[in-house]
Amino acid sequence: MQRVTLENLTDYARHVLDMAVSNADSYPVTSTVRLPGLNLTVHAGHGPLADAVEHAFVRAPDSQIPSEECRIFVGHPGIGAVPEPAAWGHEHFTPQSFASKLADAGLRGSYFYDLDFWQFYDPRRRVGAQLMRSADSFPPWEPGAPLRAFLHWEYAARGMRLAHAGTLGIDGRGILLAGAGGSGKSGTVVAGLLNGLDSVGDDYVLADIAGGVAAYPLFATLKQDPKGFRRLGLQHRLKSQGPLNWQGKHQFLLENIAVQTTPARLDIVALLVPSIGGGGASSIMPVSRKDAMIALAPSGIAQMPGERESGFRFFSELTRLLPCYRLSLGTQPEEIASTISEFLARGNS
Repeated sequence: MQRVTLENLTDYARHVLDMAVSNADSYPVTSTVRLPGLNLTVHAGHGPLADAVEHAFVRAPDSQIPSEECRIFVGHPGIGAVPEPAAWGHEHFTPQSFASKLADAGLRGSYFYDLDFWQFYDPRRRVGAQLMRSADSFPPWEPGAPLRAFLHWEYAARGMRLAHAGTLGIDGRGILLAGAGGSGKSGTVVAGLLNGLDSVGDDYVLADIAGGVAAYPLFATLKQDPKGFRRLGLQHRLKSQGPLNWQGKHQFLLENIAVQTTPARLDIVALLVPSIGGGGASSIMPVSRKDAMIALAPSGIAQMPGERESGFRFFSELTRLLPCYRLSLGTQPEEIASTISEFLARGNS
């Protein structure tokens, strides 16, 4: 098996990209997805990732951002002449040195050590390649937000970012919800959707800070742990429920519960940091910019390969542009949604 080190990493990345393009006619599935400012064409084999590309994205009806063409090849040795993925050599692997080496050559990439799962992206050509051992040899989080690393690299090159945040809004104005796992972020998004609010997504949304803060939808995936699933009454709304995902959570789509069509964009007017309250009514109180930054930035940067310094600058500027609040959550979904709706209607954000 070929071994890759920092010395030959750039050559290997270019080889994988060129190999993917030269086998373009061998991929049995080609899907085109229109995203904000991006026409994404994905070449893949049959399997769960091709299915995820079909269902996990929110397709942009008419983007206000100038569109670019991007091609991603999702390959494994069962497709054409796609080779076995190489393994990392015997030297210590660090994501920072890996990303830095590729960035020096104008490339982006990531490597998931346990599976020899490679992703390389050439921002200049807007071509990416994902190389796996087989059709189902990928990290367990990949189907929920497929190809997110490629989208991260493409949008970061254009001054935007994938933010690890939820969203809720009404009449085109909205809030970002940022917090660590267990803070109530995803449950708040679902509570809002069930009670008449809009959302452009939970977990990962596209954030743009040019001319104010705006959020755009990318992924349609929503998640809830079994306790939240029952509390929100989702077992009565979702007719079919698949197995729990790798986090032990139910996974479903925006369209399964949203009353309205997903808006093309929300103009973000505030950043809210949710926390599980003491059982009373929900409340919204100012929070320091530092606390808001801590809630928003670390997970969004850690879960995206490369672009760390620019990520901190981006999220620092985003929190500077927005008033920041702590949202102490009550226990009733209707009351939580009403509190957020009244907050937006008051315009005191």
